[in-house]
Amino acid sequence: MADRLLFPPTTVGDIRARGWDAPDFVYVCGDAYVDHPSFGAAVITRTLEAAGYRVAILAQPDWRSTADFKRFGRPNYGFLVSSGVIDSMVNHYTAAKKRRSSDVYTPGGKAAKRPDRAVIVYCNLIRQAYGDIPIAIGGVEASLRRFAHYDYWDDSVRRSILVDSTADLLMFGMGERSILVTADWMSRGAPAWECARMRGVCYMAPAPMRASIEIPSYEECAASKRKYGEAFLVQYNEQDPYRGHPISQRHGDRYVVQTLPDTPLSREELDRTYALPYQRTWHPDYDGLGGVPAIEEVQFSIAHTRGCFGSCSFCAITFLQGRIVSTRSHESVLEEARTITQMPGFKGYIHDVGGPTANFRRPSCDKQLRHGTCAARQCLFPRPCPNLTVDHTDYIQLLREIRALPRVKKVFVRSGLRYDYIMADKSDAFLRELCQYHISGQLKVAPEHVSPKVLAVMGKPGRDVYDAFCAKYKRINQELGKEQYLVPYLISSHPGSDLSAAIELAEYLRDINHQPEQVQDFYPTPGTLSTCMFYTGYDPRNGKPVFVPRTPHEKAMQRALLQFKRPQNFPLVREALRQAHREDLIGTDRHCLVPPEGVKSAAEYAQIRRERKERIERREQKNARSGKGKPAARASAKPGERHGTKAARTKEAPSGRRR
Repeated sequence: MADRLLFPPTTVGDIRARGWDAPDFVYVCGDAYVDHPSFGAAVITRTLEAAGYRVAILAQPDWRSTADFKRFGRPNYGFLVSSGVIDSMVNHYTAAKKRRSSDVYTPGGKAAKRPDRAVIVYCNLIRQAYGDIPIAIGGVEASLRRFAHYDYWDDSVRRSILVDSTADLLMFGMGERSILVTADWMSRGAPAWECARMRGVCYMAPAPMRASIEIPSYEECAASKRKYGEAFLVQYNEQDPYRGHPISQRHGDRYVVQTLPDTPLSREELDRTYALPYQRTWHPDYDGLGGVPAIEEVQFSIAHTRGCFGSCSFCAITFLQGRIVSTRSHESVLEEARTITQMPGFKGYIHDVGGPTANFRRPSCDKQLRHGTCAARQCLFPRPCPNLTVDHTDYIQLLREIRALPRVKKVFVRSGLRYDYIMADKSDAFLRELCQYHISGQLKVAPEHVSPKVLAVMGKPGRDVYDAFCAKYKRINQELGKEQYLVPYLISSHPGSDLSAAIELAEYLRDINHQPEQVQDFYPTPGTLSTCMFYTGYDPRNGKPVFVPRTPHEKAMQRALLQFKRPQNFPLVREALRQAHREDLIGTDRHCLVPPEGVKSAAEYAQIRRERKERIERREQKNARSGKGKPAARASAKPGERHGTKAARTKEAPSGRRR
């Protein structure tokens, strides 16, 4: 059993064992406490400890009364509040708004150990218990809800979380710097006007900040989707620490004010963060409760980078880590790898050396650290920017150094890889090393879709780039004598995807003979461009309408099309095909997606197709013997069939392989 004194205190007994009269801060978190750098609560707590502050952890408190919030008494300086690693509503509900039955961030994986909208609930209970004590909120839930925002679960526009929580300060983005500035501000009992000097925070004020951009008010956003889109676009474009501006938004008779985003951490600062004394496991409180399942994914993994210039429309990284990439030094990463090799249970496998995008090891171009990212342009979409620096050499060297460590048998790369960035590299060296040393049997990549109109909305490259990547991946594996597959991640019902686009994706899956075991429906979470399009029905960047699948039935049809081989999906697929006037894909021909009515099982469908194939072969043989010329062309060659295309020839994951 781990020594609990090596962990931050979670009980009054822990406080007394340290000789404290009271903690400086109580950190309230919706997750169980895991002392690992992949968990924000650990990073913030350890950062404060290193600065000399006393921090107590109140993890997953009972929110039905104020009793738990009084566990440590009144802290010297105030409370810090976070819902945990992910938004509490996303944690609780699926994209279909169904309640989840488990929670990997809770001991034993049990569900319902935190409330919906955890940050708001926790802060209101703190106010009940201690009145006007200082409260600062942060993390994903706070960062993505800092302004008026569309809430998928309420299907309405909600106020800033700063208003509803009654907190004094909101920290957004990466918090290692802002938490120290906030802690100093709270410890001094400093005046509110000092907030305007901080970076990476939001606060309430009676008037907009001077020199800030004032966006449409909460009331305007709630009443007009056009105003909502206008407000979102300013937020989206100003999330840059070098060229951005402060933003103000009126809520009633007060204003939410956002200061400039903080600059990315330097390499030295990142190295210090990862050198803090994490125990890399859950708190001993949970040993008898089954531990915290979320640690399994990251216990033997390393994050070497932060930030992402990929700018996918459905991703919130822009609002959290920003578009400017920063990285750790080789020695910092190697030191963490050495620590992992000495951990109990290590069997020689580093599970991941990655980050938001594993193969981004530098900013996209040199000017970003002087002038910031381009406001109206993306680095990779629709094609790589001419100023983009494509270089995998440093990442290759880092992986080689980790592979060479004693006790390391294999180093995997399992984080997201941008295949368009790989294709922009004139050298095949990285992809070759990846195939040779860093995957085992399959590589997961994220084309997300194949329809041009959907990819354009997503901010993803065209299908031609993915097809070219597939071909190169196949060629390199053949040269290495390896049989390895690609597993594509796909999203159904994303804005822009109508039934014709979903059918196009289904035909692609037919052609490559791949059926995903799981399909990810688009999930409208706060803070993403795709969510803005989902709510408003148009792209705020150009004002053009965007088709949005909204009804559960329509989403079910699109999801069924991606798993068209499942007999239980046959009725929905037939309905979708008829609605799109694609009856040519209903039948027993090879190009068809589903059989006609009356066929109820996959075995029956397979038998019909075998018998049909045998009839065609017998007819062709008979024609050949009777001298009637060449065998007849395949009867399956019908409009919509795409066999023989480059995509069809590319080796992909066999049907049924797990994603």
